Amino acid sequence: MMAVNWAERISAFSRSPSRFLSGTTAEAFLAELLRELRDDRATYSVKVLLLSPLCEHPALLCPSDSVGEETALELMSVFAQCPPKSVQFRCHLLLALTSVLVCTSCVSGRSRASQDFLDLLLQIAEDTIDLHGDGAARSVRATACDCLRELEACSPGLLSQRLELLGGLRQREASRIHQAYAALHTLVLRNAVYQLTQQTGAGAEHLKALLGGNTSVAWEAEQDCSLMNDKDSAILSSLILGPMGTVPTLQTGPDCKELRSVLSSLLEDSYLLTPLCQAALLHRLTEVVSMVPGVPPAVFRAQLLRLLGTSEVCLLHTTLLMKCAFTDSLFSAEDEAFILKRLVVLSQHPLLSTPEKLFYMDCILHFPENRPISCGDGDETLPVLLTPRLASALVPTVFNDSATMLARFNLLSLVYLEEGVEGEGEGEGSRGLAYLYEHLTSLLDIVQSGGSREIIVTFFRAAFLFLFYFCQVERYSSGLTEKLCKLYLCHTYLAPHLINLADQTQDRLTESSWAVELLKALQVVITKAPLAQLTLQDLSQHLKMLTRVAEEGEIPQTNTLNFLSSIITPSSSSLSGDWRLGNSLLGVCRRLLVHPSLDSLLLPLADILQHLTCHYGNTDIQDHARLYYTLLTTLSREKLAGVLAQGLTEGGRQVKKRSLSSIMAEGEGLTSMLTIHRVEKAIFRLIEAGCEPRGEPQTEKGSDLTLNETESSPGEANVVLETYRAQFEDPNFASEVILDYQLTHMEAIDPHFSQLFSVRLHFNLTDNHYEELSDISVPCLFRERQPPKVRLRLKPRRPYPTTLHASAIFTTQDGLSWHTVLPDIHVAFQQAFMSPPAPPAWGRGGKQCLFEGLWDEISSEGGLNDPADCATSLFCCQLKEAALIALVEKHFLPYLISDLSDEEEFKVLFFLPPLSHILLKIRTEEDAVHFNIATDNWQLLPHISSYLLTITRYRKMLMANCDASLLVFKKRS
Repeated sequence: MMAVNWAERISAFSRSPSRFLSGTTAEAFLAELLRELRDDRATYSVKVLLLSPLCEHPALLCPSDSVGEETALELMSVFAQCPPKSVQFRCHLLLALTSVLVCTSCVSGRSRASQDFLDLLLQIAEDTIDLHGDGAARSVRATACDCLRELEACSPGLLSQRLELLGGLRQREASRIHQAYAALHTLVLRNAVYQLTQQTGAGAEHLKALLGGNTSVAWEAEQDCSLMNDKDSAILSSLILGPMGTVPTLQTGPDCKELRSVLSSLLEDSYLLTPLCQAALLHRLTEVVSMVPGVPPAVFRAQLLRLLGTSEVCLLHTTLLMKCAFTDSLFSAEDEAFILKRLVVLSQHPLLSTPEKLFYMDCILHFPENRPISCGDGDETLPVLLTPRLASALVPTVFNDSATMLARFNLLSLVYLEEGVEGEGEGEGSRGLAYLYEHLTSLLDIVQSGGSREIIVTFFRAAFLFLFYFCQVERYSSGLTEKLCKLYLCHTYLAPHLINLADQTQDRLTESSWAVELLKALQVVITKAPLAQLTLQDLSQHLKMLTRVAEEGEIPQTNTLNFLSSIITPSSSSLSGDWRLGNSLLGVCRRLLVHPSLDSLLLPLADILQHLTCHYGNTDIQDHARLYYTLLTTLSREKLAGVLAQGLTEGGRQVKKRSLSSIMAEGEGLTSMLTIHRVEKAIFRLIEAGCEPRGEPQTEKGSDLTLNETESSPGEANVVLETYRAQFEDPNFASEVILDYQLTHMEAIDPHFSQLFSVRLHFNLTDNHYEELSDISVPCLFRERQPPKVRLRLKPRRPYPTTLHASAIFTTQDGLSWHTVLPDIHVAFQQAFMSPPAPPAWGRGGKQCLFEGLWDEISSEGGLNDPADCATSLFCCQLKEAALIALVEKHFLPYLISDLSDEEEFKVLFFLPPLSHILLKIRTEEDAVHFNIATDNWQLLPHISSYLLTITRYRKMLMANCDASLLVFKKRS
């Protein structure tokens, strides 16, 4: 009972410490923990659990240094009384002690408890009685080394007087925990050398005394080697990642044989370590040698042969750090050429993962050269040895993934830019640039043919890179402009991508006019396109593009005005009632009202606004057009620009700027009415409403039962399956998942938003598992009224879990329009569950026959889907009979095919639109409850397994089947 109680309490604390401590105090809870740890009646498994709060939240339970010291003394008392055989508990005690002392600043404050704990850790590390034993105590010694390393990392210089002791322990240790001793010794050595570099007048004698120091020196007597401050600790994160001129040095002269001996010993043993530990050791030793000029970098020469041929990413990274630190003092020109060639090979090795290859590409762009030309300011530069011939192995292709393609494109662009591409010659740079342009054209052709969203984004990113490096090459930049215009006419939905490309190019290439030329060309192709072929979607994108074109004062807007006049004529009356279209039209007009050439645009723009005022089929658009017309015809250009300038917002309210006249002040208020303002925080959300089970309700035994309830012949099963399949000949049959939500206010909002009108909800998908959702309108939302219901009709392509991004536009009582982002809507896997769409006349007997027919087909050949997609599996858990019945009633009752009174086996059938099924046979066996699973879509198995694990709330899960594997696919031979 005690263990169960503490397990629940610790779990509650871990979930939310602040909520848990609201019912008690940190002092009281800590006292309970310590009292239970001292109780001999508590088992050591429970005591290990009790230490987790001290390991995870030591600062919360020990808010002051004094409390931390008292807690540490208590824990050390418990450790002293703990028998040696309780290895796991002793290890956790050491970790808890380290966490408490570090997080309460007891270590940096040199408290007595910290000194005692340090002595205890060193005593454990020196206790090598287990060298020839079974190794049970090695875990405690390894943990002690880890704790010492943590203390040293948090308080650099703490163990500087113990270097000789630590070196001896490392050399004496021959077991697998030798690695822990090596890592500790290396870290302490690096910190000790850095500590000497910060002391005035320190030299070879001080270094020699430190390496052969007296281990009996008390902590209090360390007057000259005080602990470092936080600034030094930050510098010590890595001394060689910054410019090497900032590395502190220790002037020792050429006589450093003691340090050379220590370094040689560490390097000779490094091959025994794991690659990750080797990398850390070499990194620290590189820093040591960088700080001591008396030790030549050639001390690493014996390790280079192994490092240059390594396949480990971490070791190669450390090799490059060494090259950054020592350049030609350690690496010859041949070494440099070999490393660069190896990076090129690894960057396109077919057996390596994409992240690894991208890492090697990045290493090429930041390659540390022996004779660096640049100052290493962090910008991407090319090594001198990377010639176009060597880089040709990394040319991008359309078969590369997006990240690799862009990385290669960027690298090759730098290569050919370095070679020079201004001339018309046939050099490497000119030919390479032609290839890059052809590659960009190939990507454009894929987009033209209807490429995926990923390839579209990749193309526009590649186009930006090409322009960033080669915008000055006229024949290619103008050709790209022409191709982009043709692409836009075929796929107008690319308008946002083109606008973003123009914006980014204009921001990054301030001296280039390419963005303006692109927008001017797009204006021409839009305004000259035949209106007879124009669709509503195309027109919406055209207006969005023309709005961006109108922002450029250099571009004449006569063509834009002619286009607007042509689309609002009576022949286009079918377009005249759409509010979105009207708002887009007004958006272009608003930009034209502040255009520098407004004087020449006055009459045609006034005609357009007057026509919208009189003939557009939406009252709101008419009112806005009338206001624009009034402003255009009554205000000067300067005042008009001031009225339409977007104001700053604070707290959701318009901040009025100081105006020069009453007309200006009134105009700013009108601007607020015309602007859609943004709400910084969500003010309402969608919460799931309780709903009835979806699908056909189960029919009880009665007059509509047309099939045998108990048994079904093979002939009956075939008829049932054929009838069931025939329904799916209609692609829209049972293809929707309907979810009901309530639109409710958030808990604390501005009273200004208590009453909202004309709420328009918009949804964006985060994946392609579902079809796009239509917008939903809600007439009003009042805090004091019942929340309105919102029904989402999801049409799955694949019935997987998904997340929907939601936003809304609404109007407040004062007439202002606002835009807000709602919290994401998470659609769980089980929300797609439906009862099978069986004909109503079947009743339970028909559904049982359908269940058996589907089960047999899935187990043998296949169901409605491809037979190769069918799979069976088994989920096991331990549940008592009453708990199982309660689980079935709570989660499976709407989908239960068998009778609930039949407790020997429950049969459950889920239908997941558009065409997937999950069948369960739930049976209680001797050892556990078995959930036999069959499905005609094997990709649903991870989701149903996760769902079953969640609802059974069982910690230990067994997944198996008759062949002892997770998934068994049933395929036709």
